[in-house]
Amino acid sequence: MNKTYEISTQPAENPQVSTGMKALLLVLGIILIATTLRAPITSVGPLVETIRLDTGMSHTLAGLLTTFPLLAFAVVSPIAPKLARRWGMEKTLFSGVAAVTLGIALRFVPSVAALFAGTILLGLGIAVSNVLLPSLIKRDFPLRVGVMTGIYSVSMNIFAAIASGVSLPVSNHLASGWRGSLLIWGILSLIALIVWLPQLRYRHRTGGVRISSKSSIWRSKLAWQVTIVMGLQSFVFYSVVSWLPEILTDRGMSGSTAGWMLSLMQFFSVPVTFFVPILAGRFQNQRGLVVGTFLCFVLGFVLLLSGWNAIVPVAVVLVGIGTGAAFGLVTMFFMLRTRRTEQAAELSGMAQSVGYLLAAVGPLLIGLVHDLSGSWTTATSVLLIVAIVYMLAGWGAGNNTYIEE
Repeated sequence: MNKTYEISTQPAENPQVSTGMKALLLVLGIILIATTLRAPITSVGPLVETIRLDTGMSHTLAGLLTTFPLLAFAVVSPIAPKLARRWGMEKTLFSGVAAVTLGIALRFVPSVAALFAGTILLGLGIAVSNVLLPSLIKRDFPLRVGVMTGIYSVSMNIFAAIASGVSLPVSNHLASGWRGSLLIWGILSLIALIVWLPQLRYRHRTGGVRISSKSSIWRSKLAWQVTIVMGLQSFVFYSVVSWLPEILTDRGMSGSTAGWMLSLMQFFSVPVTFFVPILAGRFQNQRGLVVGTFLCFVLGFVLLLSGWNAIVPVAVVLVGIGTGAAFGLVTMFFMLRTRRTEQAAELSGMAQSVGYLLAAVGPLLIGLVHDLSGSWTTATSVLLIVAIVYMLAGWGAGNNTYIEE
């Protein structure tokens, strides 16, 4: 049974100030939650080799440090809308950020088991926010969906980039090493929890999102195309985040420089993740943006495969633009291909559940291919194949149509 909680029983002295402060806190809360969605994962990539040497892991097992959060995304994504319906979207988001904070803290415990347990827990928490933030934006900012999606995406990618760049240097200056470096990202989630506290006083009468038991979304070809796009863009991103630093160090680049190359990739994705959702909302269809994203992937991977370190910055910039555009596009697809907030949340849950299950294969597969072939060239070639399939699915997802009711 849903209840509506009021802020105060007394009228505000200045309703405009009250409304403005409420909106400001909501926007700030969205931004801060977004900062927790990738940094706890992208901070691992530059540290993988250090973690492997310290724990004795194989490349395949180390790949699970990125794969496990994606598996958690797949498990929780279809459940998140139901939790939001029961508890309210605000409380569910708070619980998700709390899980991220606890997971980050658990990774600091000097145990391989705790490292993986914390990684799974933070993945579960991130999954909740991944699913609910787009539908929250559609619900509360219906006239500014593109701008708010861009702000949310930029916030997420800026801190993802910072995490990639500073994780290794920070670990070198901490007595606790790589564990302490991973722990510092808990500061972001703690701040997000504090700023989100005022939102717990609200619970909309819609109860968040409602999922119809007779929904046809799982039988929709368009929904499956969006889901494949979601999965493959995540496959590319998390594979590159996991292994790019080691690919580059294997070619003679220093660990710090390789970490900053990964950071460079993500910094160039930041402006793209802001502008692409706005462009996507203004275009009649998004097929041109899908093609542009595909070309960035192909050119970036071809240059990376050339083995010439001098052009690595160009390669990572192209891949960064591609990953940023792909993420911005698929996030907008949740809203552009649906008519209602509830349906947007349902599509988001489906796409992220199946999509992240597909994405989870990425880091593990790339590590396995390297272990079997002894070559990063062979492993990187897999990403070219993935980009082609992404293009085919994106062509359908970019068409100007809606999922049938």
